[in-house]
Amino acid sequence: MAKVSEPRLWMDGNKAKSVPDVAQSFLVSRRSKDQLAPKGFGNEANCWTVRGDRLSDNLWFDELGLIEEDAVSLEDLSLSSLETETAGDLAKKTDVSHAGESPFEQLPAELLELILEKLTLDVPPQEVVPRNTDLVACLLTSKTVNAVAENVLYRQITLPHSYVFSKFFKHLCANPDLGRLVRRFDLSHFSSVGLGRTKEMDLQIQNLSAEALLSSLKLMPNVKELLFQEHLDHDIDQAVLQKVFYELPKLRSLDFCACYVGSFADSFSSALTPLWSQPNMELSIENLSLHECFTLRGSDLELLLPHLPRLTILDLYHTRVTDRALHAIRGTAKLTHLNLGHCNNITGPAVVNFLAEHPAAKNIVYLNLSCDTSRYRLLRFTELDKLLPILPSTLRSLNLGGAQLDPPRHMPHLRDMTKHLEEIGLGSTNLSIADVKSLFLPGKTPDAVPNGPSESLCTLRYMDLSSNPGITQPSLFFDASQSTSRIDAGMTSPTPFLLKDACPLEVIELGAPVLGDLKKMDKTNKRFGWLVKELGRRGWYVRERGSVAAGTEDPAGGRMRGERWWKMGCRSWGMKKVPVVRGHVGGLYGHCMFKK
Repeated sequence: MAKVSEPRLWMDGNKAKSVPDVAQSFLVSRRSKDQLAPKGFGNEANCWTVRGDRLSDNLWFDELGLIEEDAVSLEDLSLSSLETETAGDLAKKTDVSHAGESPFEQLPAELLELILEKLTLDVPPQEVVPRNTDLVACLLTSKTVNAVAENVLYRQITLPHSYVFSKFFKHLCANPDLGRLVRRFDLSHFSSVGLGRTKEMDLQIQNLSAEALLSSLKLMPNVKELLFQEHLDHDIDQAVLQKVFYELPKLRSLDFCACYVGSFADSFSSALTPLWSQPNMELSIENLSLHECFTLRGSDLELLLPHLPRLTILDLYHTRVTDRALHAIRGTAKLTHLNLGHCNNITGPAVVNFLAEHPAAKNIVYLNLSCDTSRYRLLRFTELDKLLPILPSTLRSLNLGGAQLDPPRHMPHLRDMTKHLEEIGLGSTNLSIADVKSLFLPGKTPDAVPNGPSESLCTLRYMDLSSNPGITQPSLFFDASQSTSRIDAGMTSPTPFLLKDACPLEVIELGAPVLGDLKKMDKTNKRFGWLVKELGRRGWYVRERGSVAAGTEDPAGGRMRGERWWKMGCRSWGMKKVPVVRGHVGGLYGHCMFKK
């Protein structure tokens, strides 16, 4: 490219502009275009095309290139040159890339998809802010980019409201081929608040009803992930469930979070009827969440679970699952996440036996065995004696809330497990602060290398100590062996919770009374680098320095970013609901994870 060594003049109508002015605007009037039109074109040439940019009356074309190396130089755009050259000659000189021939468009489709996926915003849908506007703009670039961008855009469909579903459904009916691109159909953010609909309105506008939902699923034969929730339980009838279970062969992840109305439970039972006559039928579902579906019958779970040979994630929190249903899981399953919290129809011995002997439970990463002690206690002394020694070293999150712990017998096992655990739930276990401190004492790892280091650092980042009478605000700040004077007087030293010796501990979940006392101690909290966070019914005491990365919303975040592969895209610590897909957490799912 020729370099510009001195200012030159550009004629725009009757005005003369220097090169810097041209570089700033590059607006070409119709009169100047007529003067620049090559011989043989006459005045019919209303515009020029240079490197794919159309020069209309008021169209900017600063991409013409005073910067890029392959751009045309100012000398090449001189009046004398343009008067004697044809449009074809000019196109050759400016190295025009015809449609479909640019280097970007010639990349393999797989690489183009990876590039355009970076434009996808994995954020909760909002009414005001448009989503994926950059990706939508790519649809207008060229046919090649359009095909790839369309595939990326329709891969994950998130519908937050009824009118959005109506628009999507009509568009899908008009363009059935687009339905084949859908891989995730996400209704976890859907809300019927203020819907005010009637049956007649549903029929007229094709709102989200059972019929419309079934019709949309028929248009998405390749869908792999379906995310439902309680706002849809009236619209999930037997026909929809039969479509989901038997007619979507590529389905891998299914979530019915908090669907509990009686009609849903009846439809669920009716949809499973074919399994009675086909005991060898195998369903394709690998990740299943029935979180808080407490109206489903235990017999239905006993019928369903044996037909899931590739089960990996199973969330049965607050359901009627039975011992028989638990042991009916296929031996070919490879469970990594198992949530049995608040399940009152299973027994401690059966759970211990399942975890000790069942081949599907050998590599569990997330295990929730919490219970509500006011109603039921799942694990007692004898069950814990058998359970703790056999838990796998693959565990990263363990919740024993409500278990009947005996510190002298069980704390040594828990201390060994803190060398690989990152989360531990010990709520309602009647532990004292001394028992909790013992978890941070050096201990030997179960798989210590001979002649190697016998001690390993603690990996705990989150602890649930709620509903423990021995865990109070004074116990968090005062050493029992010293005076009980106020810490503000500077006469005592903080416990390991407030020292770097307890790192990487970042989050302590506490009950409302303790958090209420801590909120009154702003100066003390700031001095030791901790702060109180609350969300819904839950609250945490969080290490403050660098606790939440800039730009992230992490209700129970810690000093470091909390992403882990086993959290499936969730950043926060202490989730009570297991995600079945990888992505941003929000809507009702986020409520069940961190607010309840």
